[in-house]
Amino acid sequence: QVQLVESGGGSVQPGGSLRLSCVGSGFSFSHHTMSWYRQAPGKMRELVASMTTDEDRTYNRDIVKGRFTISRDNAKRTVYLPMNNLKQGERAVYYCDAGLGAPWGRGTQVTVSS
Repeated sequence: QVQLVESGGGSVQPGGSLRLSCVGSGFSFSHHTMSWYRQAPGKMRELVASMTTDEDRTYNRDIVKGRFTISRDNAKRTVYLPMNNLKQGERAVYYCDAGLGAPWGRGTQVTVSS
């Protein structure tokens, strides 16, 4: 059974940083592209960043703007999303995905407010 467990969210002030983590189980983690999505209140879920098995990275430039860097540790079955310079009002639930069509995890909430 595929399981993705996100963590690391929280509430920070504008300009602050967080590091999200997602641990995957029930599938061959090292053989799958891993992605981070986010869903803001009242909006559709959107792709933030992806990282292939060859460590190629793609970003949603409208969101990231050089502030986030996706990485992965296959030995730990974990994908990370360090986020810097978070913006006022940048509130969303962040989810990771392995492209397997499995149900979404619970996500981790990020709130940016002064």
